[in-house]
Amino acid sequence: MGTLAPGDLYRMIGEATGKGRRVVVATVVQTRGSTPQQRGAKMLFFEDGDATGTVGGGCIEAEVWAEAREAMRSGKSALHHFSLTAEAASEEGMVCGGTMDIFVDVWR
Repeated sequence: MGTLAPGDLYRMIGEATGKGRRVVVATVVQTRGSTPQQRGAKMLFFEDGDATGTVGGGCIEAEVWAEAREAMRSGKSALHHFSLTAEAASEEGMVCGGTMDIFVDVWR
């Protein structure tokens, strides 16, 4: 998955919400150190299980995907902190080493 152009992002959100479908938007709001994406990167999650865009890769994206599913279920938006510190990175085979704050926002 690649990055999303703003026009595409809002078009997809509008199409889904226009049909009454819930969409979860994950946005990187803060990074520190080495991270796979920078502030502003977005990923969309749809009720049917589809997703587009990227907020990172590998473990981070899997964790964000899990948070997005929970947000879809609960209807609650939240800010999440993800650590890619050297210790955690080496355990998971990652090469980054920074931290990311990602806002998982439910759109109705």
